[in-house]
Amino acid sequence: MTTKTAVLDNTPVSPATSTVAPEKATFFVRIVGAAAFAHLLNDLIQAMLPAIYPMLKAQFSLNFSEIGMIALTYQVTASLLQPWVGLYTDRHPKPYLLPSGMIVTLLGIALLATAGSYPMLLVAAAVVGIGSATFHPEASRVARLASGGRFGTAQSTFQVGGNAGSAIGPLLTAAIVIPHGQSAVAWFMVAALIAVAVLFRLTRWTLTHGHVQSKRLTRHPMEGLGRSGVIRAVAVICVLMFAKFVYIASFTNYFTFYLIERFGLDVRESQIFLFVFLASVAIGTFAGGPVGDRIGRKAVIWVSFLGVAPFALALPYANLFWTAVLASVIGLMMSSAFAALVVYAQEAVPGRVGLVSGLMFGLMFGIGGVGAAGLGQLADGYGIVRVYGLTSFLPLLGLATAFLPNIRKKMQNR
Repeated sequence: MTTKTAVLDNTPVSPATSTVAPEKATFFVRIVGAAAFAHLLNDLIQAMLPAIYPMLKAQFSLNFSEIGMIALTYQVTASLLQPWVGLYTDRHPKPYLLPSGMIVTLLGIALLATAGSYPMLLVAAAVVGIGSATFHPEASRVARLASGGRFGTAQSTFQVGGNAGSAIGPLLTAAIVIPHGQSAVAWFMVAALIAVAVLFRLTRWTLTHGHVQSKRLTRHPMEGLGRSGVIRAVAVICVLMFAKFVYIASFTNYFTFYLIERFGLDVRESQIFLFVFLASVAIGTFAGGPVGDRIGRKAVIWVSFLGVAPFALALPYANLFWTAVLASVIGLMMSSAFAALVVYAQEAVPGRVGLVSGLMFGLMFGIGGVGAAGLGQLADGYGIVRVYGLTSFLPLLGLATAFLPNIRKKMQNR
């Protein structure tokens, strides 16, 4: 793949009168698409692990606490390591870390397919988590590098790949692993091998074109925020991420139970409603990035949270038809914020793409996991219908957006 080159004449011009601008960075569709495809494969593998928990529980005679320990081991390695990986590679670039991390995931799958004891299951979960922790910050960095300045579009495309993988993973697990047992987990090594090949190609592109592309992206360096501005922005983003992912977790984990209890649906019917919600999440995730490139990240965040609030508040009181409609609108609007939040944070702290990406994806995993557990406790104590009444107020936390510094205005002033 080649980059375009600008032809400039050699006529001397003074800095004051020069109108020759550095060549614009190119949006590399194939590179962003390859990063999204690798994200699909990675998250497909990650989604396989929780999908086999019932099988592991029966095969190894585990209790729920031991299953929870496997989940915790995976979440800790997958979430907490990401910011450290990103911070290290911001200071010491390691282009080959991408395929190397996927090779670690490949090893984790092999351990999971052959584990003969509970401790080995914990080791396998940890290794799979380490592979995921190395993937997200580095792959997000490549997607941004290939964005040509359309950061939101690139980030949302990258994220949709992950959403697709998370949806496909359980389906493949049900078709391949559940009927044939633990050893069939090894089939997911095929996905890991394909991902390794894709990531090697992405690494070669980064080594060949990354430096030039990076210079073009920074032809007008971003000032970022001062220390107090960064602290304020991070605090607000944490509040918004909490509201978004806890509310989304209430749907991805418990929407089928809500529909069954409130409307008397069977499992298959409730799964159709869940699929509609997840499809709207995928559409919203993709749409949020390009819209943010046009109107600004903060505007997308405002619309995503406060725009969805009336629908969220109405949901617990709607009949079945309007529950389906409202859930679709909620998924579409709420999910549009993620790409905007990631790119906003990257712009607030320029030069720390890996660290910021690691924090955002790690925070996403962590809040989603903790939120799902907390909602389960509430459902046990108060019932799942009551839980949806309580979580309907979460989008109102989007009022915290008012405290986000306006980076777009600052860049325009510059």
